[in-house]
Parts: sequence; structure tokens; C-alpha cells
Amino acid sequence: MQSTHLMNTYGRQPVTFVRGEGVWLTDTLGDRYLDALSGVAVNGLGHTHPKFVAALNDQISKMIHVSNIYQIAEQNALADKLAELSGMDKVFFCNSGCEANEAAIKLARLYGHNKGVEHPEIIVMEHSFHGRTMATLSATGNRKVQAGFEPLVTGFVRVPFDDIEAIKAIAARNNHVVAILVEPVQGEGGIHIPADMKTYFQGLREVCDANGWLLMVDEVQSGIGRTGTWFAFQHTGMLPDVMTLAKGLGSGVPIGACVARGVAAETFTPGKHGSTFGGNPLAAAAGLATIRIIAEEQLKENAECIGHYINQLFCEALKDEPRVLQIRNAGLMIGIELATPCAELVKHALAAKVLINVTAEKVIRLLPPLVMNKYEAEELVARLAPLILEFLKKSAA
Repeated sequence: MQSTHLMNTYGRQPVTFVRGEGVWLTDTLGDRYLDALSGVAVNGLGHTHPKFVAALNDQISKMIHVSNIYQIAEQNALADKLAELSGMDKVFFCNSGCEANEAAIKLARLYGHNKGVEHPEIIVMEHSFHGRTMATLSATGNRKVQAGFEPLVTGFVRVPFDDIEAIKAIAARNNHVVAILVEPVQGEGGIHIPADMKTYFQGLREVCDANGWLLMVDEVQSGIGRTGTWFAFQHTGMLPDVMTLAKGLGSGVPIGACVARGVAAETFTPGKHGSTFGGNPLAAAAGLATIRIIAEEQLKENAECIGHYINQLFCEALKDEPRVLQIRNAGLMIGIELATPCAELVKHALAAKVLINVTAEKVIRLLPPLVMNKYEAEELVARLAPLILEFLKKSAA
């Protein structure tokens, strides 16, 4: 039953889940659903992973929250682990992806001001998504997200995704730019992957180095094993200056992180930024448990393997349908782009007991838990592929 007291900010589906196990969710009627969305890339460990539940229970029995005014052992340990895994230096903890990106934007502006740039600007990408706070929606390359919230925050210069020459052209004429903010894989934008990720990001690194800019990667959706490495930038052979994380880091417990190295790691000083709940003992314990379990169970390797397998299965199942324009994946970030808007497929899939999402109007987005196995991958394709074919058949009639 839906409350009449919730603000109308989501087009909620008519189902309520009461428990979960692995890749499966059970509703109030006892029906089971295959979760191919993971709470939008959050539940990488699936639902109620026993090791994760035990770690949370242990932490809750000790302490849930203490102020950042004091040392927090779990936070210190998680910062050390993220630095170790990323090759970066320091971490600021917050509660969400948009907060992590807000921190990165503030950091870039402060970096610019420290260099004497009076009106620092950040290069951002078309079709990007960085959040719904005022600064992050201003950075986002989606007019639909921004509409109605003007005046937007200024200081962003927009270029096409995967276009180094456009960035070089700006570098040649603009002396206000201090940073680039980019997603390795554009999730909300439709699972867009650079044609050659390594070449693209090495090119971004070279431009930033030549101009004294910070290279900031938004790994809120692509990080924590989802693309087959701990962080998607690790496919490229280069290091960013700033990386933002959230979603899968806490496996459902709210946590975000802004990770930095070099001069970017030293830019914030006491009083320049903060968070009441960021990195509290419970959230940090969730992050530590998530990373430990992914490593123990080789889940990032599984993400790469199962993501490729799902791509193959859909390519075979949909190969004779010309209105399936492209099937693409980076690990378990999977996009099936159709020739027609397909938002109604979400409700058709729900009726077939599969949870999916449609983004950018025409892209079926799948973000399964990293624990998905081959049988569950086959079940996903067996349920969803016929729905896609039937939808396209009816839409063409």
C-alpha cells in the first residue's frame, strides 16, 4: 500500500519487497523477482549476503555513529584500503554519489583559486550524470534533469563524450579551466563506453598534465568491481587525480567517497568541507566488508565473466531484430539500445518478475549483482529477450 504522504519524486512500481536473497527479491504476496538492477548498482553482493550481514550485526552491536571530530578506527581502515586498491593518497567520506561529486567540484574550485584562477571552470561531458544537487545537476549533461531548477550553477564547460579534440580546442583558448570531470562509462546516459577507453583516458591524462588541470573520474556507478576491476579507470593504465565513489561501496548502507592524490589530496584543509554522517563506523564497516567479500569471492572477476556471457546471450537471442541497435557492456554494466523509446518495458518485465531499468529513453539498462551466476544470467535472458522482441513487434505494427 502506497503512502499518501511521500513527495511525488519517483514513478514507483506497484510492488513492495519484504526480503531478498542473492539475486532474488520476494514481494508481499510471496512472488520472487530476479533483480537485474541491484538497487541501481548498489547491491553488488546481492541481498542479505551472510558475511555482510554478520559484519553489520557485529558493528551495530559495538557502535553505529560517532562524530568526525574524533578518530574513527573503521573509517581510517577503509581509507587505507581504498588508497591501497586505487594507488591514490587520501579520502573524504560522505553519504552518496552526488555528495562525493559535490566534494570533487568544490575541491577543483579551491584548487583553481589557490592557483590564482578567479573564475575556475570544469569541463564536463554531454549525456553525463553526476547527481541532483544544484552543482551536480548543473554539471550533468541532461537538460531534462536541469529543467525547472534555473539559475544553474555556473563554471561548467560542456563537450561531447569520447572526444579528445574538443577538449584540446578548449585548452587552446580557455585559461579558466582547472579540471575535467568524466565518467569512465556513462551509466545514466545509456551505458556509453569510449570506443577505446585506454586511448581516451590516456589522452585526457596528457591534456590535464599539459595544462595543470585535475583529472576527476566519476566512478559512482562503475566502481567497486562492477566493470571487472576495482575501478574502471584501472582498464586504462593511467591514474586520475580525483575519483568519486558511492553506490556499491556500502552494499546498501549509504556511503560516498572522494579519493584524491598529489596536490588534490592536500587541497582541503579543516573547515573547507565536512559531513556529519560521512564515514561513520557503520558505513565504514559496510565498506570494509564489501571490499573483503568481493576479494574473497573473486566477484570483480565474476562481473567481467558474467557480463560478457550476458552480452553474448542477448546478441544471440536478439540477432534477427534490426531494431535492436546495439548491445554493449563493461562488466555488469549492460545496455541494450533499441530504435524506439521503451520505458514501458519496465512494467512488462515486472510482470515477468524481472527488475530492469530504462534510461536515455531507448536503452534497457541492466546492473545485476556481482554475485550473479551463469544459471541466473540465462534465466535473465530467457525472461527478458522475448519481452523485447514482442515489444518491438507491437511497436512496429
